[in-house]
Amino acid sequence: MSNTGTCRGLILEPGSKPDMSPPHHCDIPAHRNLSQEWIQASIPAEQVAGQPERSSCSRYELDLVWNLSAMGASPNWMLNQSAQGSRPEVLLSNLKQEECKDGWTYSTEYFQSTVVTEFDLVCSEQWKQPLTSLVYFLGGLSGCFVSGLISDQFGRKPVLFGSIAILSIFSSAVAFAPSWPVFTVLFFMLGLGQIACYIVVFVLGSEILVGSSRILFSSLGQPFVYAFSMMLLPGTAYLVRSWRHLSLIMAVPGLACIPLWWLVPESPRWLLSQGRLQEAELLLRSAALENRVEAPPVIFHPPKAEKAGSQKAESVSFLDLLKTANIRHITLKLWLIWFSVSVSYFGLSFSMSTLYGNPFLNYFLLTAVELPAYFASWLAARSLPRRLSYISFSLLGALALLLIQVTMKSYPTLTMFLVLLGKFGVLAGNGVIYTYTGELSPTVIRNTAMSSCAMFSRVGSSVSPYLLEMAEFNELLPWIVLGVLSLLSVVLCTFLPEMFRQPLPDTIEQMPVTQWFAWSWPSKTSLKGEEKVTKEQTTSLEIICTTCL
Repeated sequence: MSNTGTCRGLILEPGSKPDMSPPHHCDIPAHRNLSQEWIQASIPAEQVAGQPERSSCSRYELDLVWNLSAMGASPNWMLNQSAQGSRPEVLLSNLKQEECKDGWTYSTEYFQSTVVTEFDLVCSEQWKQPLTSLVYFLGGLSGCFVSGLISDQFGRKPVLFGSIAILSIFSSAVAFAPSWPVFTVLFFMLGLGQIACYIVVFVLGSEILVGSSRILFSSLGQPFVYAFSMMLLPGTAYLVRSWRHLSLIMAVPGLACIPLWWLVPESPRWLLSQGRLQEAELLLRSAALENRVEAPPVIFHPPKAEKAGSQKAESVSFLDLLKTANIRHITLKLWLIWFSVSVSYFGLSFSMSTLYGNPFLNYFLLTAVELPAYFASWLAARSLPRRLSYISFSLLGALALLLIQVTMKSYPTLTMFLVLLGKFGVLAGNGVIYTYTGELSPTVIRNTAMSSCAMFSRVGSSVSPYLLEMAEFNELLPWIVLGVLSLLSVVLCTFLPEMFRQPLPDTIEQMPVTQWFAWSWPSKTSLKGEEKVTKEQTTSLEIICTTCL
């Protein structure tokens, strides 16, 4: 599982933000034979955040500038005339301006080549930047819908390795994209495969493992591998400055996942829910043999085996998430929470470009903060109720994001600290909500439920690129929106049923009913109850307890 998560993390993350836009200005063709001082003077100055900067999208009409240069004039000569009453600044500013007809010159301080610089996605074409990210997330939205249904019908394992293959193939293909439209289509396919891979790994691990092992995997193991893989990305991008070469490198880890086909088992829970009892029992006995544990003579009692076999005839679909009032209320709240978390998470990532400092270092810090965030979510998942954990982390993130509006202009270092604190809260809450959603969803429709939540997460991530556009009205508005959405998810979470120290539901009827504002805390009674449940589940649907797989 860890190796699969590593492959997924290394393949995915280059797609998250390929459109880094370095500083740029209009290109001045060399055949104009203008001196360097006239090249500098041909770009108008603009006021940006109270500071003068060279215009990125316009220049003085080049024919007029060339005529002034041919007359022997120079910017210095014109400045000397100011003593005789002329206003050279006015003369320059009165020159007619034109768009960048000859393309742009881009800064190579941090980036040698990006999608933006190669396809000139700036100025009048700047609208393509957020659209590129939108298409990527729409691909993820499509992947969520399709993969969830396929996984619940045909198994977790085929969808997992199929999505890894999609990531590797299209990551390689993206490197050879000749134009922006072709790049966008290939980027859509990358988005389609990436979330399916992550969700299926999560569901497969959650269904194979039980108890504290499941919490360790879902809250700490998989997120840690994912975050560590992301931390490798800025170092790789620093060494490989071309986005095409970087895409090819990111396709390589998928090859390492091929041998895992013979090592990663299918979900016994899914096999049981499909009535494939012999395959499930064979898998469990093989696991018991490998772990040197004696399997019980009868793993599935006949009454429960018959019940599990009868469930196969009951086909489930996406609409079953809205079948009863109870599952409908839970599903709608989870959808809105995942939407809010996704907007906050990706909004922070896209807003990284507005922060002061080296972009590689900023990206590394924003990635490194995920490690303590997931560690904190794991500790909370072990000892604290799910609702209390999520609410506490989300409130911390919301408070930090709302305080940014106070420090944004005057304290860049403190602003960076608040951004990191905000992401810590958002990510820790995200780790809790993954575990929480998996525990609330029944086995027969768990992958569909997780994928549907991921769909709404992708709707949120599709909106997040446009958060930066709000900064045109007020530069603090994106941060305010992120803080408010975190508060909204807190309110919704208070109306979900608690799943702390509760067995996983296998059918829709077994789903817990919401108990308004009822908090469950660890106690000696609950611990004894949990031990009793574990013993009862040794030969029931809570499988693999005896095999320690």
